[in-house]
Amino acid sequence: MALSQHDYPVSWEQLHRDAKALAWRLAEIQPWQRIVAITRGGLVPAAIVSRELEVRLVDTICVSSYDHQAQGDLTILKTIEGDGENTLIVDDLVDTGKTAKVVRDMLPKAHLATVYAKPAGRPLVDTFVTEVSQDTWIHFPWDLELQFVKPIAANS
Repeated sequence: MALSQHDYPVSWEQLHRDAKALAWRLAEIQPWQRIVAITRGGLVPAAIVSRELEVRLVDTICVSSYDHQAQGDLTILKTIEGDGENTLIVDDLVDTGKTAKVVRDMLPKAHLATVYAKPAGRPLVDTFVTEVSQDTWIHFPWDLELQFVKPIAANS
């Protein structure tokens, strides 16, 4: 029997609280010379973490692996130089670990942190805040609009 997907909407306020909680955990490990956000999902958490840790040097690794509801082929659009020493990589979520593995191969000495982690990708992450089940689809605030949602019981 296939598992049903669970929807988990995250508000801007919740994302901010969770990214700040990530920064609290990372503050004990610093200093970091730079933060690298994995785009696009890591941009907002990286901005919050960089503010809280007072790291001014922020760069991006640009990876494409999702459409709006499914993970597809991985495409590297932009990389950065170096081996990742004194570098903090930030992403919103580790799902299957496919993106995390590619980024870890690029920057093997970096510290990888995500706000949310699913079991399949969690072993690739050094620091995270919240674990969700593999069958949970997190709806980030930048992907949402206000609209009517049927009650949970109506979907059964």
